Amino acid sequence: MLILACAPLGNHGDATDRLKRALVDAKYIAAEDSRKLSRLAHDLGVVYTAKVISYFEGNEVARLEQLTEILLSGDDLLVITDAGAPGVSDPGYRLIRAALANSIDIAVLPGPSAVTTALLLSGLPSDRFCFEGFPPRTGGARKSWFDELAEEARTMIFFEAPHRLKESLLDAAEVFGSDRAAAICREMTKTYEETVRGTLAELLAWSESKEILGEITLVIGGFDRSSHTYSQEDLVGLVAARESAGEARKDAIAAIAKELNLPKRQVFDAVVALKNR
Repeated sequence: MLILACAPLGNHGDATDRLKRALVDAKYIAAEDSRKLSRLAHDLGVVYTAKVISYFEGNEVARLEQLTEILLSGDDLLVITDAGAPGVSDPGYRLIRAALANSIDIAVLPGPSAVTTALLLSGLPSDRFCFEGFPPRTGGARKSWFDELAEEARTMIFFEAPHRLKESLLDAAEVFGSDRAAAICREMTKTYEETVRGTLAELLAWSESKEILGEITLVIGGFDRSSHTYSQEDLVGLVAARESAGEARKDAIAAIAKELNLPKRQVFDAVVALKNR
């Protein structure tokens, strides 16, 4: 069985009893950092005797065959990263796919998540959200990446390195607008935990006022469709795109109205007006 273990973000008191037992019982452990694994076990007061295999972003592909062979031999393999869940901006996904391809069972030991912890700390809408991982490292790619999310209505969650936070905030403010609500969650569950809430402009000013250290999760409010004004040409173009994909005009009008939170009559009138020109 492939066992995916969620690790505490920082406070070892968040570890579950299942995680403690799994560490003790494991024969093989694939760990992102063996030193951090050793420190976690010490903090939890458990002793593991498993063979520890280094498993991090730089060797994830190279380790795939070895780890799959362990599973195919009939032994369980416990995968644990430095914090949070394996496979979420950490190694794990490829191994999960390999296990499924070989009909190997998968178990998840639920636990802490930086994504949902930051979402709740942010105070932003939590009924619908999306996790986008790390923004691209280079400015041009990052700006284009944010452009693709410009009209994302859900609350967005990102990870970012402290030394790139200012640049990401600059690009986000340019694309989303400097008045977009957001939050920076730093060092969650640790001694120096800090959450800064405000507009992107305010968060940018905060990031420029001090040296930023620690693990960073950035939460940005979604696009408010009701704040955007759509011309008749915009609406007709959106309806036409759905029609060209095979959708009936009536259904296309209803779908666009629902998507943009507009009265169906407004979209219908736009289509009729342009047709009669």
